[in-house]
Amino acid sequence: MSNAAKIIARMRNNPRDWRIEDLKVLADRLGVDHDQSGTSHVVFRHPKAGRLSVPAHRPIKPVYIRLFLELIDRLGGPE
Repeated sequence: MSNAAKIIARMRNNPRDWRIEDLKVLADRLGVDHDQSGTSHVVFRHPKAGRLSVPAHRPIKPVYIRLFLELIDRLGGPE
């Protein structure tokens, strides 16, 4: 099981207390683009999976973690 898969499994078990940096690192590993140009939101984009805007406040609400996991699932998950 890869490191990304372990992080995703932890997110599924407990969607609370994650930071935006955690999502950015995971997005980088999975090939999802992210952008935060002078705003309070980070936008994650992938041609296959679509687009998701996540507030960069700390901690991230569990609903946004679930939506991020759905975006990853549309990609086919970590390889």
